[in-house]
Amino acid sequence: MELSMSYSHDSDDEYEKLIRRMNPPRVVIDNEACKNATVIRVDSANKHGILLEVVQVLTDLNLIVTKAYISSDGCWFMDVFNVTDEDGNKITDEGILDYIRKCLGPEACFASSMRSVGVKQSMDHTAIELTGSDRPGLLSEVSAVLTHLKCNVVSAEVWTHNTRAAALMQVTDEETGGAITDPERLSVIKELLCNVLKGSNKSGLAKTEVSEDVTHTERRLHQMMFADRDYERTGTDDDSLDEKQRPNVNVVNCYDKDYSVVTITSKDRPKLLFDTVCTLTDMQYVVFHANIDAEGPEAYQEYFIRHIDGSPVKSDAERERVIQCLKAAIERRVSEGLKLELCTTDRVGLLSNVTRIFRENSLTVTRAEVATKAGKAVNTFYVGGASGYPIDAKIIDSIRQSIGQTILKVKGNPEDLKPASQDSPTRFLFGGLFKSRSFVNFGLVRSCS
Repeated sequence: MELSMSYSHDSDDEYEKLIRRMNPPRVVIDNEACKNATVIRVDSANKHGILLEVVQVLTDLNLIVTKAYISSDGCWFMDVFNVTDEDGNKITDEGILDYIRKCLGPEACFASSMRSVGVKQSMDHTAIELTGSDRPGLLSEVSAVLTHLKCNVVSAEVWTHNTRAAALMQVTDEETGGAITDPERLSVIKELLCNVLKGSNKSGLAKTEVSEDVTHTERRLHQMMFADRDYERTGTDDDSLDEKQRPNVNVVNCYDKDYSVVTITSKDRPKLLFDTVCTLTDMQYVVFHANIDAEGPEAYQEYFIRHIDGSPVKSDAERERVIQCLKAAIERRVSEGLKLELCTTDRVGLLSNVTRIFRENSLTVTRAEVATKAGKAVNTFYVGGASGYPIDAKIIDSIRQSIGQTILKVKGNPEDLKPASQDSPTRFLFGGLFKSRSFVNFGLVRSCS
């Protein structure tokens, strides 16, 4: 059976290579056709997942897609994207334009199937995937355990949604600076992190995976939260998202064309197109046509889809699942809370120290991006107050004094802060509980020494 499957994959690979040689992809970049954006046209032989590959390239360059027209009926794929940089300007940097041509043009080495998109082997670090119930202080606890286990976090991305949390962390050995390869040590890391994720609820659902295979981070986070069923709503869900930020998703069948038509209206934001295309692709739907308009504060997306088996949406239950999953995909990256940016010289335990200070001041981290560039830690945190209350301005001032005024900067909206007031009961309760304590003492983890 395995031999037969391998032969089938090899045959598919060779066939796709032949098609690409006969019909090489063509990329045209035009800075004259549109007054306000750079127009990128991509023509290529069609295959499942190619739209996601193209969108992923543009997203990874932090380009903003203001308009897009997609058509992939039959064997040919034709896309037009109007894009700008983050400041709303046309793309004139020749380095970026050449990179787009190489990634999407004839020189591109696209993966032959979705089983390998965005996956690469790395010996520089070890990837740790975490999923479980969200709670205040979780990131602090996880990073403290990794520091205790002599693991240095070189990059991480953390998402929270609908009482669930997912994190993808890349760590190195504190002594060697390379990937952690000892199976026994990896087993200890998995066990202790799983204990932290479960917390006091030992029967709670939590999952920890350790690997040297590095998937595209944001796509993998979507897959992890989808697998964790964060799209399911229950009566106890935290429904704190602003109604203006909630997406409106509809799915109807177009019987004369045998498509299902998905329409999405939502507040526009960076990477919105990637999030929706990624979700449709991973749910095994094929986009045949699409129209994207995000030139204003609100984005409109329309997709004509079929399941990979060729059928449109078949039932009300399937339709509701598509709607729920697309809403979840959009909401996961909505930037709730106050945005804090930290930039300083990287060191082992930095993430643990910073998140400990957040926790001691009753701040909850709703999303985080951690990166290391040329020996510098460049971290972004979205934080909220305890139990959803506005953050006291005095608390932020105190945190900045503890960490460093020039190291930690506030980038959020002023309305996310409330005037300085007396300490809240919640802060008093948890602040005293957590100060100068070790997680080993709490029994959440055991010492591996």
